Amino acid sequence: MHKLWNWGLPVVAVMALGVATACAGEASVAMTLVNQSGIGATVGSIALSDSSAGAVFKLDLKGLPPGPHGFHIHQNGECGPTMMNGIAIPAGAAGGHWDPDGTNHHGGPEGDGHMGDLPLLQVADDGTATQSLTAPHIKDIAKLRGHAIVMHANGDNYSDQPAALGGGGGRLACGVVQP
Repeated sequence: MHKLWNWGLPVVAVMALGVATACAGEASVAMTLVNQSGIGATVGSIALSDSSAGAVFKLDLKGLPPGPHGFHIHQNGECGPTMMNGIAIPAGAAGGHWDPDGTNHHGGPEGDGHMGDLPLLQVADDGTATQSLTAPHIKDIAKLRGHAIVMHANGDNYSDQPAALGGGGGRLACGVVQP
């Protein structure tokens, strides 16, 4: 019996390491509506996972305005409002788009701009978004932990022209990738 215990311990340790490694490339984000007063109702969740093609964002969202919406990783891990020129900015605490390389421009999910630029999010006529989106330039979702994911009110043209940051406009929903 003693030999089995000595042999079994490393197997259990290796199995536990495998489980920890499999979970390391996954995360979940609860998304809530945001407004000038703060954080509102939950609108669903996003499951994140690593893949060889880039980070995958599996959406399970509801109760949203139909149409295209800008979708980005932001620099801070907060979704509360902030004040700018005496006006409350919904999810202003999330800061700007995540740009660890200091590119200072919006280039889209496959461009050479912000690392936080994600594919355009499409909400169906019934207010749901259930697609999977892949961000090819994000190779490790562990780097997203502690950052906010923000859904904007308008679409995104992946350019800083004619409007800054793709024309996404105000912040509609927000969630934080948990550490």
